[in-house]
Amino acid sequence: MRLHVIARGKIARSPEAELVARYAKRITWPLKLTELPDKGGNIPAAQTPCRTVLLDERGKQLSSEEFAALLGRWRDDGVREARFMLGAADGHEQAARDEADLLYAFGPATWPHLLARAMLLEQLFRATSILAGHPYHRAG
Repeated sequence: MRLHVIARGKIARSPEAELVARYAKRITWPLKLTELPDKGGNIPAAQTPCRTVLLDERGKQLSSEEFAALLGRWRDDGVREARFMLGAADGHEQAARDEADLLYAFGPATWPHLLARAMLLEQLFRATSILAGHPYHRAG
């Protein structure tokens, strides 16, 4: 299953970009990173079947194990692409929220956009490591 991170805004050269690149290199699953301008731009066509996850402060909070289990379930069910959408500063439009398969939150705090992108890549690496039985994630 391909993991596709679609983010609004340019990350450019920043400490967050270094974190994104570090975790992207460590993910062994197929991974695509797409940047779009804050407004407009064309969202690439999806591989089907596809699941769409919107990062949203009002979304569901999942433990790393729950997140890994969800990705594993989608993979095992034949989903070809899981898309992770990071909106611009104003978040996602209601229509996109209504159509998403999951609204996902990193807790009740508001996170800077670039840091949320790095956190997502780390969680994707952690989830794929859990599914592979890799010791990166040490659950209690």
